[in-house]
Amino acid sequence: MAGEAGLEITDLAVHYGPVRALRGIRVTVPRGAVVAVLGANGAGKTTLLRAVSGTLRFHRGGVTSGTVSFGGSRLNGSPATAVARGVVQVPEGRRVFARMTVAENLRAGALGVRDRGKAGEARDRVHSLFPILAERAHQRAGLLSGGEQQMLSIGRALMANPSMLLLDEPTLGLAPMMAARIAATIREINAQGTSVLLVEQNAAMALGLASHAYVLEVGEVALSGPAAELAASDEVRRRYLGVGTPETDRPVGIDAEDLPPGEPPRPVRTLSRWTA
Repeated sequence: MAGEAGLEITDLAVHYGPVRALRGIRVTVPRGAVVAVLGANGAGKTTLLRAVSGTLRFHRGGVTSGTVSFGGSRLNGSPATAVARGVVQVPEGRRVFARMTVAENLRAGALGVRDRGKAGEARDRVHSLFPILAERAHQRAGLLSGGEQQMLSIGRALMANPSMLLLDEPTLGLAPMMAARIAATIREINAQGTSVLLVEQNAAMALGLASHAYVLEVGEVALSGPAAELAASDEVRRRYLGVGTPETDRPVGIDAEDLPPGEPPRPVRTLSRWTA
């Protein structure tokens, strides 16, 4: 698995009109891996996922330089191309079709799957991962709890049989027990062969799932390394895991537009080299 071409993001820059959101981003997700992206609000995490999934244009953004490739072929910024190549995003906020039933939501996720047999296999997989969705197949999605809606969002994405899942804050707003269930399911999805690029505010959970992680600050990669080493880093523990005192923290989460014009990119601090 490690030798196969996965997701390669090289020197990526993204703007929303005149505002620079990302600059010089380099991220690698080998086939079969879980890679986490951490950072404060405004760091550019969601923008990074949009650049991969091809949904930037829906938010008036665009890639101004750099490349995004999956499986050795460049993605061209089109959501349809990304899905066809096996890259599917689960956006933040549990965006289900509230008036449609659970079963209808899942069928919507399989609209691009022409083989009914594969669609049936995907549905069986989703029901195996989330039995509650089978039990509530005829219930309107808007009546599900927040955790159940998150299960449905992930399940709908899995209906497209993705090779890579892009997850944006999957545990946001969930009770700890439900967040733990979602984390366990992400681990199981990965064990079944699906690569995962995970954006998550819960750094402890993300670093526990991932093999490698990147920390974004002001639209740039400020730190990267094996997840276990990042979890043991005093700086990461202080700033993202709640260890240390606020007096020792320097400000984070500055929006990209607050950066002085022409400021050079800061060097990326790497705890150790990436080894596939």
